[in-house]
Amino acid sequence: MYLVLIILTIIVCILLGLIVLIQNPKGGGLSSNFSSSSQLMGVQKTGDFLEKGTWVLAISVMVLSLAINVAVKGGVASSSNPALRDQIEKASKPTAPASAPLSTPLNNAPATPPANKPAK
Repeated sequence: MYLVLIILTIIVCILLGLIVLIQNPKGGGLSSNFSSSSQLMGVQKTGDFLEKGTWVLAISVMVLSLAINVAVKGGVASSSNPALRDQIEKASKPTAPASAPLSTPLNNAPATPPANKPAK
């Protein structure tokens, strides 16, 4: 399923690139080749066809991208290899804490005794 979606996405991307390259941003493009009075599709209809084709292919690339994402996530979660699953679980569990928490002394005595005061 994943491979079919990838191939379909590549084909749609190639078609989208071709349709975008056919268009002329100033309105000429493919429609400028049909300048005779016996036009099959007409200038306006050619522009509309290319614009609608661009939108359809762009939306289909987005939908296929989401479908590929769902297919990949579903494929990893349903892995039936127990050795791989054990290895992933072992790697995700910490074996020991990174650093031991510092313990506080039980008594409130200072670490060093105070120095003797000189006599006055």
